[in-house]
Amino acid sequence: MGKLLDKVNTPLDLKGLSIDELGTLCAELREYMVQCCAINPGHLGSSLGAVELIVGLHHVYDTPSDKIVFDVGHQAYAHKILTGRKEAFSACRTHEGISGFPKISESPYDAFGVGHSSTSISAALGLAEAARLQGRKDKSVAIIGDGALTGGLALEGLNNAGDSLADILVIINDNNQSIDSNIGALHKHLLNITTNPAYNKIKDKLWDTIGEGNFRSFIQRWTRGWKSYLVKKTGGDLFESLGFRYFGPINGNDIGEVVRTLQKLRGLGGPRILHCITTKGKGYAPAEADPTTWHAPGRFNPETGERIISERRADRYQDVFGEVLVQLARQDSRVVGITPAMATGCGMNRLAAQIPERFFDVGIEEEHAVTFSAGLAAGGMRPFCNIYSAFSQRAYDQIIHDVALQKLPVVLCFDRAGLVGEDGATHQGAFDLAAYRSIPGAVVSAPCDEIELKNLMYTALQEKEGPFIIRYPRGMGEGKPWREAPFEKLPVGKGEKVQDGEKIAVLVLGPFVETAKAAAEKIRMEKGVSPAIYNIRYLKPLDQDLLEEAFSRYETILTVEDGVLKGGLNGAVCEWAAERRLKNDIYGIGIPDEFVEQDSQKNQRAVYGLDIEGICNFFEKHL
Repeated sequence: MGKLLDKVNTPLDLKGLSIDELGTLCAELREYMVQCCAINPGHLGSSLGAVELIVGLHHVYDTPSDKIVFDVGHQAYAHKILTGRKEAFSACRTHEGISGFPKISESPYDAFGVGHSSTSISAALGLAEAARLQGRKDKSVAIIGDGALTGGLALEGLNNAGDSLADILVIINDNNQSIDSNIGALHKHLLNITTNPAYNKIKDKLWDTIGEGNFRSFIQRWTRGWKSYLVKKTGGDLFESLGFRYFGPINGNDIGEVVRTLQKLRGLGGPRILHCITTKGKGYAPAEADPTTWHAPGRFNPETGERIISERRADRYQDVFGEVLVQLARQDSRVVGITPAMATGCGMNRLAAQIPERFFDVGIEEEHAVTFSAGLAAGGMRPFCNIYSAFSQRAYDQIIHDVALQKLPVVLCFDRAGLVGEDGATHQGAFDLAAYRSIPGAVVSAPCDEIELKNLMYTALQEKEGPFIIRYPRGMGEGKPWREAPFEKLPVGKGEKVQDGEKIAVLVLGPFVETAKAAAEKIRMEKGVSPAIYNIRYLKPLDQDLLEEAFSRYETILTVEDGVLKGGLNGAVCEWAAERRLKNDIYGIGIPDEFVEQDSQKNQRAVYGLDIEGICNFFEKHL
């Protein structure tokens, strides 16, 4: 850590620092983040770009009384370091370490817990109104990126906040472009005018004097007219029309400009927008050059920027999805791909590169992605809509109302299903199985390996109506030769018996068939007896014949899944058995009724028994 950073433990330590000292602190913060994230990976690029905004906010505002709400939280590392978590930051996102995202239970400086996109404006508005109703003078600030601003919830928040009297400042952290030098002098002049206390005092007094009515509406329209002429090139028209006062754009990586602007804006009331231009990855050349990769780069050499990539024993599921989608698109001209801003993460960048006219990135808009897909299906196309499992929760209504109810053939591919590791409770794909099993007409499937993912995608294309859900995990597959395997249609609602056995039937859904086989072989070597293993494959519809065989032949039934046990495979099997008044002993390995905090994916699976040792432990107790 640097000399200044050593002395900063809380935001109070920033109050007496000069602009030059704040600039030095920003540089030291960046160096510390790079050094820590090189060893313990995290979301680096966004946090590097937001350093000056965070330092400026804590310098000007009185946190934690004043509330700062981050959107998603990818940019909040400097905030964590400055608010009493400097030493803990080196273990961020690890077991029993601090979260990678702001979290209410972790610090009084974390005004609102985040992790999913586009929530900041609504939450900050709620905090602002709560302060007003309780007679407090707390300030409320939302920091939202230009990407998250596309989300429907962000626009709903803007619409409500702009029509309120709330004391809320929304900072748009725009890292997708640089400041336009052609309008530099104009936007600085406009900023000086519109943040001037005298100007705003006169404006407020004018509104109070005029009161409500037609004349006030006329004055507002006239004012917007001349002000719009000045600010239209800065993009302020939209926000002004929503009821916000728009300021900017400013250079969000210039600490002097940030502090001076915030000092002026803090004293104003009502809904305000401050538009800041920042550089993602600012201050670290490799991250500035390739912001997509350096959003979350993994381990790397901090001196050279060389990324340390572990040797892969198999292809990742996202790579299988991406390549198979291109194959299906070449075979069938109706196939299109839709992603809510996760093209690279889900593997759909391959379709974007090879058949761009049939690729749609709709931005961070999961609800729109699903209904847009439904519209494509209604128009005769065959959409493959890929959403991370945890984010699919946002589109639950659209999946029911716009796809299932209308029996439209939309293939919903849920990447990052199950336990996802270090991102923690906000990102675990734990609830999809239980959530979507209840939807009439939906097919819910989970491949056991890469070949099965390929064939489920092929099978889904053959289905003529209703949502076909395929959910698969983060990370590598089982090393199966999926490229060489021919396409094969897998009968809907049919699983398979993987191996015969004695005493126990193991019903596996998803990528744990090989794990169960290895556990069964280990117990066979130790005790001379091996359980039977079934690959369920489809949670809905369940394979009735397979269940009847398992329950008739084996007294003990074990379900294995990487979703919540309540309502998932275990819930479905228990319901099926209860309806038939069967007396078999039914047990489940999966996620219990709790939120899963951050840890490595490997450790999380071990905690919940989803590894060879965990399944073996069950066998030892029941054989």
